[in-house]
Amino acid sequence: MIERVLQQCEEMIKQGSSSFYKAFAGLPSPRREAVHVIYAFCRLIDDSVDEPDKSPYSIHELREHFLHLEQAEGHFIWPAIRWLFRSYPQLKKEPFLLQMEGQLKDLVFTHYDTLEQLESYCYLVAGTVGEMLLPVLRDDGGDGVRASGIALGIGMQFVNIIRDVGEDLERRRRYIPLEVMERHRYSEKELTQGVVNDRFIAVLQELREVALGWFQKGLENIETYPPASGLAVELAAAYYAGILDSVAAGGYDVFRRRAYVSDESKLLIFQRTLARYALILGEQETAAGFR
Repeated sequence: MIERVLQQCEEMIKQGSSSFYKAFAGLPSPRREAVHVIYAFCRLIDDSVDEPDKSPYSIHELREHFLHLEQAEGHFIWPAIRWLFRSYPQLKKEPFLLQMEGQLKDLVFTHYDTLEQLESYCYLVAGTVGEMLLPVLRDDGGDGVRASGIALGIGMQFVNIIRDVGEDLERRRRYIPLEVMERHRYSEKELTQGVVNDRFIAVLQELREVALGWFQKGLENIETYPPASGLAVELAAAYYAGILDSVAAGGYDVFRRRAYVSDESKLLIFQRTLARYALILGEQETAAGFR
């Protein structure tokens, strides 16, 4: 049964995020399967808020089942999560609960005034994912390691916010902080009308620099990860940074065009990153794991 539910989690990450799936595909078992489970649960949390009509649970039901995990039934995620905590007893429940708290925030707080507010939100919905992944990706911890994992998650969420400006407007959400818009003299009216001009480009470029700053902080101690985990983390960061390049290549029109990283670009990123790890991991073995 465990093999079946882990396969179902893998299908969720395959369908939901090819970048995330490919980045972590070369991890050894059971680290790889644990990443799939974490992604699948976070996907359910996210969908319960963004697409409640299609979600098998409300955010409140997910939280209640998670709090009573040993009794939770009715979906493959529950035996998968129980397997996750048995396999990684150092994993804490707090980041999962904070993640749900962040998603709940989307129901009541939809317009941000400051970068500080946005970064707090990004910690809840994405920095916590970094905290979840750390006990899976490495066997040690510490405040410095925790801070880097959180930073990577925050950076990735900033990328999501830049990419999804148009989609979020349709949901009546504005994550771009008002202070950033005012700094570049770009109005809320222009935003709702989907105006792409030099001022809007300046807004996104500022957010891009913030995202890249978080990535830089998140990769500061990458050499302390087990090599396969370090490679996976670097790939994930590079794939997400590639989305920023796609946004720029598309003229920053995030209202009418969803930016993505092509398979060709992912292959180039993979080859470039793998080259630095090949001597440690063995090129043929590592490449086979990421196919």
